[in-house]
Amino acid sequence: MRPEQPILIFDTGVGGLSILEPVRKLLPHAPIVYAMDRAGYPYGQKPESELAIRVPALLGRLCEHADARLAVIACNTASVIALDPVRAALDLPIVGTVPAIKPAAEQSQSRVFGVLGTESTVRQPYVENLSMKFASDCTVLRHGTHDLVELAEAKLRSEPTDPAAYARILDGLFSQPRGEEIDTIVLACTHFPLVEEELAAAAPKHVTFLHGGGGIARRVAYLTAEQPWPDRPPPSTALVIPDDGDIEPYRQGLRDFGIEAIETL
Repeated sequence: MRPEQPILIFDTGVGGLSILEPVRKLLPHAPIVYAMDRAGYPYGQKPESELAIRVPALLGRLCEHADARLAVIACNTASVIALDPVRAALDLPIVGTVPAIKPAAEQSQSRVFGVLGTESTVRQPYVENLSMKFASDCTVLRHGTHDLVELAEAKLRSEPTDPAAYARILDGLFSQPRGEEIDTIVLACTHFPLVEEELAAAAPKHVTFLHGGGGIARRVAYLTAEQPWPDRPPPSTALVIPDDGDIEPYRQGLRDFGIEAIETL
């Protein structure tokens, strides 16, 4: 393993930045390449069969191009659908992103908590299995939304967002039976922590928001323990599979997360 080989963090949009930040804090000398499949955006509205084929093939191409030592699928939807096919296809460590249901069950005092994700994520049997395994004594309320993904993308482009939109999204959880008892909400999409402050301001009462960024960073550190890192890592790079849109509006937001260069494939 060469010191300059990067960790590759992969998402369809900017959500994986909520994973990049804790990884960088824990591994400050690690080179990082942030890969965005803008051409496939949004994964949360794609057929599962399409993602099960697209993600392994594309991630293999990205890892080869970047000469990655490890890859993080920083997308809950892609992880719950394509993690096993990716691990079967690629010969390097792969870290997936799963909803933080176990920590929520451990923390919730009311024994009622919410899971907020994309429609594709919240309907997965994987989420039901996690709930049965770790939260069998809890009421787990789920709500799927793509609107919050768009709000996070807009925020990174420095565009104003409507506070009422966050309240409407949260109402999808709080208006369900026993919803008024929710004390914890799992942010089961990596985009959602990017707008955690806006969600907290719009919530009808104080709730704790949980996501898996810290746990993923610890897993990456464990898998790369004893590996060499450069004394001074290069600035992070964004590797973009482009769509028909302009990536330029994202440049300052990416720079705020320490990404100085943008390369398209």
